[in-house]
Amino acid sequence: MTNMKKVPLRKCAATGKMFPKKEMFRIVRPKEGEVALDLTGKKSGRGTYVSKSEEAVEEARRNKSIESQLGTSVPERVFEDLLHAIRREALK
Repeated sequence: MTNMKKVPLRKCAATGKMFPKKEMFRIVRPKEGEVALDLTGKKSGRGTYVSKSEEAVEEARRNKSIESQLGTSVPERVFEDLLHAIRREALK
């Protein structure tokens, strides 16, 4: 019998496709704070995931899927942080 680890999957807010959690970015809305990018994946609060592609981020920006998932407006800075993180990972 093999020791297969179960890979946690999450649905992309923009595309609706399932991806391994490690291949996505988490956006979180804490109870007391404003919406932010959660690179650790461990911040407390309501979270949603976006796959690590510029197309997915632009799609989420256009159709406001992150806003509807988190139930609040998302500052433009969050989308800029997402795009910056995607470009930074592409350089690795």
